[in-house]
Amino acid sequence: MYAYLQGKFTYKSPALVYVDVNGLAFEVNISLNTYSQIQHLEEGRLYTHLQVREDGHFLYGFSDKREKDMFLLLIGISGVGAATARMMLSSLKPEEISKAILQGNAKLLESVKGIGKKTAERLVLELRDKLGKQSPDAGLSVHVDNSLEQDALNALIALGIPRSQAEQSIQKIILVEPSVPKLEDLIKKALKAI
Repeated sequence: MYAYLQGKFTYKSPALVYVDVNGLAFEVNISLNTYSQIQHLEEGRLYTHLQVREDGHFLYGFSDKREKDMFLLLIGISGVGAATARMMLSSLKPEEISKAILQGNAKLLESVKGIGKKTAERLVLELRDKLGKQSPDAGLSVHVDNSLEQDALNALIALGIPRSQAEQSIQKIILVEPSVPKLEDLIKKALKAI
């Protein structure tokens, strides 16, 4: 509903800011990343997202569009609410979250308060393809970073498995067993995981 607010910051805390837009003050929930960007500013622009719930309307603000886009991706995942997404963006920068998801690094996501193992794995599985499409320059090498994984991926694709499904399956195996010694073992386990 609101794309952004531009005005004076009349009150700032690490979790909340008041934005005065021509005499009308908006209470905006922010992450620590946004706070670090605006803490020394008297005025500025916050990209916003309005969440309407039964118990109230909540406005979330972000210092840049990239952080807002990541927030929207995160809250689109089952089990991740606005408070959890804001906690993630307070703990990690959007590019760090994106990199962790693309590389299948669920452990890094688990390090955020409120993110358990299942939620971290769900984030990786459900957002990898979306983030891969948004950053084509990152390419396959971001999350398939060695020849063993690349060879296994090529073999699965040659067997008729769709690329995204093959990548997810390989990453599941790598998460569980980071040091699979043989190509054949990785392919067999990936096929069983599909």
